[in-house]
Amino acid sequence: MHPLAMNPTEHTVWLTAIIIGFVVVLAVAALLSVLIYYVKIIDRRVVAVRETLKAAETNTSSTVLIPQVADGVEAVLAEGLQHHLFLGRVLGKVKS
Repeated sequence: MHPLAMNPTEHTVWLTAIIIGFVVVLAVAALLSVLIYYVKIIDRRVVAVRETLKAAETNTSSTVLIPQVADGVEAVLAEGLQHHLFLGRVLGKVKS
């Protein structure tokens, strides 16, 4: 037997190891491809979220006016309550 020749068992073990290694390399390549695909999707969605947040910032840039509007609404409601009480007294439906 030649010193570099392998017996059938060694040949089978090496062949099995090479096949398993090839399968592992293919699996890693497939998983990396899936990872790259998902990273691209996430990147696109991050851009969409950033644009949405910019739009939200633009939409809420005038929130300084909210307290002024609230004060105006409160004044209108107070005035309406005064009219309601006055008319109630005049019509005899509200006791003083």
